[in-house]
Amino acid sequence: MLSLLTELSDGGDFFNLFRYITFRSGGAFFTALFLSFAFGRPLINRLKLLQKRGQPIRDDGPESHILAKAGTPTMGGVLIFSTTLIGALLWAKPSNGYVWMVLFCMTSYFCIGFADDYAKITAHSTKGLSARIRMLLGLLIGVIAGVWTMWLQGDGLGGYLAFPFVKDYMLNLSIFYIPFAIIVIVGAANSVNFTDGLDGLAIMPVMIAAASFALIGYLVGSFKYAEYLGVHYVNGTGELAVIAAALIGAGLGFLWYNAPPAAVFMGDTGSLALGGTLGAMALATKHEIVLSIIGGLFVVETLSVIIQVAYFKRTGKRIFLMAPIHHHFEKKGWGESQIVIRFWIISLILALIGLATLKVR
Repeated sequence: MLSLLTELSDGGDFFNLFRYITFRSGGAFFTALFLSFAFGRPLINRLKLLQKRGQPIRDDGPESHILAKAGTPTMGGVLIFSTTLIGALLWAKPSNGYVWMVLFCMTSYFCIGFADDYAKITAHSTKGLSARIRMLLGLLIGVIAGVWTMWLQGDGLGGYLAFPFVKDYMLNLSIFYIPFAIIVIVGAANSVNFTDGLDGLAIMPVMIAAASFALIGYLVGSFKYAEYLGVHYVNGTGELAVIAAALIGAGLGFLWYNAPPAAVFMGDTGSLALGGTLGAMALATKHEIVLSIIGGLFVVETLSVIIQVAYFKRTGKRIFLMAPIHHHFEKKGWGESQIVIRFWIISLILALIGLATLKVR
């Protein structure tokens, strides 16, 4: 809403700064970061009070988790979501449709995650909402996001799929873009959810991906840069940099409390909302396939679960010692911090490869 202050500008004063996406992105970042530090500890204390026994721990998980992580409160995603939302609403342009589409996906998945975590806490069980309910709600969100994106992008871009490393070509999916959008949104949300299993493991790759899409949104939303890079110009996506910056600020604030040993877990409340946000940004910028590169770590985590389940049902045996794959390395004797930092490094490398697709065409 602060972008409206530009109406007070004569073109050469302080209020003119609010015209610039870079300035407002910085404002969103520091707003979310400050709020995270200011309210993080009070929220954690409140969660501890409400959650007597903390997040339920899987009985079949690594033995160290049962002892080390028992009693740690969950639903820390409330901190990430609320500070991101406040930062975005304060600094992004309210007239931008992509802003509202992305915030819709984030908020919707936050609600699903909140309900799922609440069900787990009240029953003190690792089983929350039924998989069928989560899937149906995810499908609905994906349909709305797909239709909304097609409407915002219009006839020239709506329903088309762009490819990395390819210039001036898009595949017209037409109405089939909607089921594709469902795959992107649901897949992104659940893949981040699978990755969230160790202290600090999920939040850093999410911030890396958000930073990547902040840059992609800014470049794709500028006709000059889009023409220079040979990517498809999508008017208005520059504002997504403001949301991404707020998410990064909120993520850093959360990581302060989630760093090993974690004082709080993000839970499904955070992981689903963060994944849904990344998926929505990919749809808006027409970089859906690039998301699978930048978020390659999330893809690997998800595939490890799918492969493990499919192979076990077929043979009664397991390929991995435990899925998702970060638990496999725990079972092999890797330390938690060792796994987390190495996965961060992999995530950064994949993000750089994904960003390279902007120029390699």
